[in-house]
Amino acid sequence: MRERRRSHRMTYNAVINIDQVYNQDETIIGNKEFPIEIIDISKGGIGFNTQEQLPLNYYFNAKIDLGSGKQFYSVLRIMRMQDIEEGYSYGCEFVGLADILSLYIDEYEQEN
Repeated sequence: MRERRRSHRMTYNAVINIDQVYNQDETIIGNKEFPIEIIDISKGGIGFNTQEQLPLNYYFNAKIDLGSGKQFYSVLRIMRMQDIEEGYSYGCEFVGLADILSLYIDEYEQEN
């Protein structure tokens, strides 16, 4: 089977909190933090697990810490969802990730 992904995925274990989930018309989760467990990361986006059910095509802000002082904030769009035993698994894409932040992910890949 041919690989169709544009960017290589790397294992990335971290927990971050989401405090707002929104689209252009409404905010559905506001002022409520809940943890997500990031399971992989690439220049295209992240995969994560959580117990919260989130709608497709909504957005959230995230702070990503790659270690060595390399951290950045980004907007992510929820692209896919799958039921899993522990809750839900999601795939999200970075929205407007700056080139310098993309370089941080490249450096993280080379270090790990």
